[in-house]
Amino acid sequence: MNPTGETIFVKLGGSLITDKTREATPRLDVIRRLAGEVRGALDASPDLRLVLGHGSGSFGHFAARRYGVHTGLAGQSDWRGLAETSAAAARLNRLVVDACLEAGVPVISFQPSASARKRAGVVADLATGPVQAALAHGLVPLVYGDVAFDDDQGTAIISTEDIFLYLARRIPPSRILMVGIVDGVYEADPIRHPGSRRIPVITPATLAQGGAALGGSHGADVTGGMLAKVRALATLVAEQPNVRVHFFSGEVAGRLRAALLGDETFGTVLRA
Repeated sequence: MNPTGETIFVKLGGSLITDKTREATPRLDVIRRLAGEVRGALDASPDLRLVLGHGSGSFGHFAARRYGVHTGLAGQSDWRGLAETSAAAARLNRLVVDACLEAGVPVISFQPSASARKRAGVVADLATGPVQAALAHGLVPLVYGDVAFDDDQGTAIISTEDIFLYLARRIPPSRILMVGIVDGVYEADPIRHPGSRRIPVITPATLAQGGAALGGSHGADVTGGMLAKVRALATLVAEQPNVRVHFFSGEVAGRLRAALLGDETFGTVLRA
């Protein structure tokens, strides 16, 4: 059972809540089921403090690639791509918000691009006060992959991992749950290479030795794929050794609820 007031960050991957091979295609049944599992965990452990996040999947990623938002628009005259990508990401967020509220999860959505600023691809500023206030009042802050202005390259993507890393240094979590379509981290993309081996435990040290073998993401992704996500979170674990990151599949009903309540018998755990 979780200790009172445990803070957990949860990311619902874009590949899980959308069909990343088809533009702007949500998986509404999956979104609703996951929202119900979050409600079930809160019912079982009412003192959980949750920060939810989700990827943009086939909404934001397709728009970003079309306009090159992820590579920056500095020096260009047409910045419409920033607006289009932000709007696409917000459309998916609205679906997640509605599903959570319908399930009884008191989410309040925070649009990252409203306050985020990057510098050379790294988050320089992001408003955290409202997120802290939401937690203090028993609400569940919901963030998502979005766009941001970048001081050097003009525009950039701000991924859920970027946001979690920034928040974690101000609102330290005990665990981060990364919920995707595959059951953990594999040596290669298990969708393209069914015989690839799952890695049960990763540490920052083992990642440094063999990280190049990790598989990438399936479908459109402008945030760097699995290897980039694991490396970024390994940096946090190295800084905060008490943090554990759990990668697992949300395709299996009940897994998210079980993980929220402390079950780590499946997927991959990244720990110090």
